[in-house]
Amino acid sequence: MKTTYSPRLFIVAALAVAAIAMLAGHPIVPVEALAGLGFLAIGDTEFGDLTKLLQKQGEAFEEFKRVNDARLAAIESKGYAPADTVEQVNKINADLTQLGKQIEEVAKKAGRPAAGIDQGGLTAEQAEHKQAFNRFLVKGDASNLDELQRKAMNMGSDIDGGYLIPVEMDQMIDRIAPTISAMMRLADVKTISTARWEKLVKTSGMAMRRVAEGGAGGESTNPKYAKIAIEVFEAEVEPWVYNATLDDAAIDLAADLAEEAAIGFAEGAGSEFISGNGVGKARGITAYDIVANSSYAWGSIGYIASGKAGAFASVAPADKLVALQHSLKAQYRPGAVWLMNDTTLGTCRQMKDGSGSYYLWQPDPAAAFGGRFLGSPVEIDDNMPAVAANALSVAYGNFKRGYTIVNRSGTVLIRDNITAKGTTKFNFRRRFGGGVNNYEAIKLLRMATS
Repeated sequence: MKTTYSPRLFIVAALAVAAIAMLAGHPIVPVEALAGLGFLAIGDTEFGDLTKLLQKQGEAFEEFKRVNDARLAAIESKGYAPADTVEQVNKINADLTQLGKQIEEVAKKAGRPAAGIDQGGLTAEQAEHKQAFNRFLVKGDASNLDELQRKAMNMGSDIDGGYLIPVEMDQMIDRIAPTISAMMRLADVKTISTARWEKLVKTSGMAMRRVAEGGAGGESTNPKYAKIAIEVFEAEVEPWVYNATLDDAAIDLAADLAEEAAIGFAEGAGSEFISGNGVGKARGITAYDIVANSSYAWGSIGYIASGKAGAFASVAPADKLVALQHSLKAQYRPGAVWLMNDTTLGTCRQMKDGSGSYYLWQPDPAAAFGGRFLGSPVEIDDNMPAVAANALSVAYGNFKRGYTIVNRSGTVLIRDNITAKGTTKFNFRRRFGGGVNNYEAIKLLRMATS
């Protein structure tokens, strides 16, 4: 039997090698190569350079700590930091951010399916449907496609024109999308064949009561339930292809179109999962009613104030992040992650504990590519709001338990070679939605005094 290995297996191995090397103090690349902080002269990176990138991230952070410590010492002794020191801190911080992006890009490329769509495991009907569908893509020939589609598909969306794409093409879109959207990696994803997903959630359990000896007893408090409903809505992505390209036999058109569609859907959905208002689209985590966590009630999301209007607090800025972490109930903290954009992470990287002894952020090859903050992985999502007045710039939560993405099975494709001369449009349509299903499992940091 032939054994195959996922690219993610090799990522884990590379991360382990880099972690061991850093812990043992044996750099994978010479320290001299880092002179002048030339961390960004890598360009397009092959997978084999992943360990080098991770090592450079570790080296860069050590340099960052040295320079930032000098900045903090100057502020303590003089009341201000020299401009050149501040500039150097900002430069290295930007380099760390760029290194993180390069590392994530390598992981994304390694995690995506190889060029071409796997034809293994198809039934005879599905294989026949795939051949007919490829003829439809290239030539627009839809002969017998309706009949073959009915035989090959077990379930699917209601079709308003167009054709359901083959199963393996749909699966390729599903595999690529999580490499683009952080929330697609973090949330619970459900596939349904109806217009909405519903679930009953217990919001409070039964309460025990004591019974005095010989007492009559009584009824204990009944559990309470809330109904969660997430609707799916239609979205479209429309790649255009030159007609001359359709005749190029060297191009795997189905794979290329599936990748373009996946990236388009993932980028649009990723924005909605953070800030979508739920009207004809997914409802994002920052679009619910928010209340001070001390007044938290089911149906709203609790927040902790940063302590300063439009910024982190000037003194002990990390204290509110510690409070945010502990505002999440203990049963949700295993598996919880931080969610923020790159700029916010750059600010958090400068934070130290209350005694000034150690940094609260650390690069960690075994964690998410954003490293760890206060021991929890950091996920980067540039859809998260930037630091500004009343912005909800940081989320901390167990998104697997707190947020659900719902996909309606089946993706429809409409081929249009009429409306644009010399090109063919491929209109992909999917139905999906998203929303919070457990309000206790997600907390937010609000950039405000209260």
